[in-house]
Formats: sequence, C-alpha cells, structure tokens
Amino acid sequence: MKNYLIVGASSGIGLATAKILSAQGHHIHGTYNNTDVSGVTGIQFQHCDVKQEELKLELPEVLDGVVYCPGAIDLKPFTRIKPAAFIEDLELQVVGAVRIIQHALPVLKKSTNPSIVLFSTVAVQSGFNFHSKVSVSKGAIEGLSKALAAEFAPLIRVNTIAPSLTDTPLAAKLLSTDEKKEANAKRHPLKKIGTPEDIAEMAAFLLSDKSGWITGQTIHIDGGMSTLRV
Repeated sequence: MKNYLIVGASSGIGLATAKILSAQGHHIHGTYNNTDVSGVTGIQFQHCDVKQEELKLELPEVLDGVVYCPGAIDLKPFTRIKPAAFIEDLELQVVGAVRIIQHALPVLKKSTNPSIVLFSTVAVQSGFNFHSKVSVSKGAIEGLSKALAAEFAPLIRVNTIAPSLTDTPLAAKLLSTDEKKEANAKRHPLKKIGTPEDIAEMAAFLLSDKSGWITGQTIHIDGGMSTLRV
C-alpha cells in the first residue's frame, strides 16, 4: 500500500484518480477547496487553498506520489483578457503546483519510487482560438514538469498529462447541452468526449511502479486531436 496526495480530489479527474487508487488498496490524502466532500468515502480529505502563501497541509511520513489537479477553463478573445487575469490563472495552475511540490518534497524523497503527475492541455501544442490564458498557464506547467524531471532524477519521476476536452465539472459550460457535446465530440478523431476515468487511468499508471522508466514526458490523452486529421 502506498501513500498518495491528490490535490483537487473532490471532483472530476482528481476524484476519479483517487477512486482508482483507493480501489487498488492505496491510502489517499486528498484536498478540497469549495466542493462538498461529505458523501465521498475512501479518501482522507483536508481543506487546502493552493493560492495561500503558507500551506497548512498535513502529510504522512512517507509520500509515494503527488497529483496536482486544480485548474480553470476561461475561453475568451485575447483582447478581452486583462493582464491581471493571466496572473491569477498562473497563481492557481502553476504557483499552486510549485507550493504543493515544495511542501511535499521532503516526504517524497523518503519513498523508493516517487512520482509527480501534473496536467496540461492539448491546446498548448496544438493552438486553439480563445485559449491564450489557459495555454500560458499549462505551457508553463509543461516547462516546469520537464525541468523538475531533470532536477529530481533519478529519484523522483515527473510527468504531465495533456487531455483534450473532458466531461468534468470544470468543462460544464462547454458541455451543457447534448448539442454542445455532439459538436465537441465530432472535433475528435475518435468522435467522443473524454471521461474523467480516461485520464485518471493514465494518472494512476504514471504513479505506479509499472511506469518506472518514464519521466519528463507530456502524454496526450485527447482522442487523437493532437496528432490526427481525419
């Protein structure tokens, strides 16, 4: 049994990952911010606001992996986004990850094969209209992930998952009707929207010993959108 920290384990991909790992018999330390977690079992929850300078987060003596899930999707034309909004998004998606990793590093180093999993988006390397804000933050995540993979080798593995649109609460506005779901599904070569479980299975794999020779990678789980034109 291993100890995993999932930041943002209260919904979406974070919750799906926590459920998979818990079912495998691992101990899950999960965080939430605004989501009600009273009905969620199998996860030891703590409240955590990653935008706070000082984290009050209790960790086990040994931590085998960290998954950082907090994110935001705010699609607007570039000219309608104030510079302060870019800074706010970086605070959540990048600086928050930095705080968590620095906080967890001492106990991660006590594990025999620790792993960190971060999240990007297909938009970073593909380029989409109205995605400038999220692409700035997630582009920074990809750079951070690769730099940390080099710096932490050979002890700690660091990888990033870059999904396309996934049916989570974070994407609710983009998938609020059957028509929107169908239109977005058609944009993907596999003609369907990703599920939280599609992404969570990869996160669980990257945390496991089965991925022990994988580090410094950005792995696209995106229904073929980033590489195929059909």
